[in-house]
Amino acid sequence: MKGILVVLILSGVALAQTPTVSAGGVLNAASFDTSGAPVAPGSLISIFGSSLSAGTATADSIPLSTNLGNVTVSVNGIPTPLYYVTHTPNFDQINAQLPWNAQAGAAQVVVTNNGTASAPQSFQVGPFAPGIFSLNGSGTGQAIAVNYPDYSYAAPSGSIPGLSARPAVVGDPNGIIIYATGLGAVSPEVPNGAAASGTQISTTTTVPVVMVGGVAAQVTFSGLAPGDVGVNQINAVLAQGTPTGSAVPLQIQIGGMTSTSKITIAVSQ
Repeated sequence: MKGILVVLILSGVALAQTPTVSAGGVLNAASFDTSGAPVAPGSLISIFGSSLSAGTATADSIPLSTNLGNVTVSVNGIPTPLYYVTHTPNFDQINAQLPWNAQAGAAQVVVTNNGTASAPQSFQVGPFAPGIFSLNGSGTGQAIAVNYPDYSYAAPSGSIPGLSARPAVVGDPNGIIIYATGLGAVSPEVPNGAAASGTQISTTTTVPVVMVGGVAAQVTFSGLAPGDVGVNQINAVLAQGTPTGSAVPLQIQIGGMTSTSKITIAVSQ
């Protein structure tokens, strides 16, 4: 009996541990930029720390809930829509949408796990924070960018087991579709946690520049990806003179911010 009581007491201590958001632990969920760069309203963010959740839970409906697995997040007091929470022996992670009404400047995030709140952790919010999603989820390597209209990945043929892939073609009027986050305000606006619909398209109020191998592509659409929360979609046609190869850097420039050069696509003539 005494041994059981000890186990119960220790379990209670573990459950009562205070959540801690790591310093610099609020990152762009596409780029995972750890340089202290800001994140943008409406974009997807990842929050890292310890004791942020008791387990793993994934959102199964849209609009996203602000309570997932008994975890809530607030940014400057604003409830934050949650995509995913997880607990591991090494770190805890929360994927969320930064509320559209988060103001630019210094912000504070608070994570509450099973009723216990973290100390506020500061981070920066800016109007733009472009990041392109990568296939491996690390912020480097093959972009989540597809050829239109067959939706094959713009990657070397046969390079992605189980998935269709072929290089993007310079000058192809169908172009490519790039999936990103952090491109700023959209019109018409959508509520926090809600997805853009296929019938009411939300476009970015600022049109980004897409660079492929240092050459500007023609942007034919920039907005929210229908059916997704916090995900931007850019349609672009590769210009003549774009370099070819299996790993050509793909970047977004918007509002004086440029995404990393570590994201690539395959390009052919």
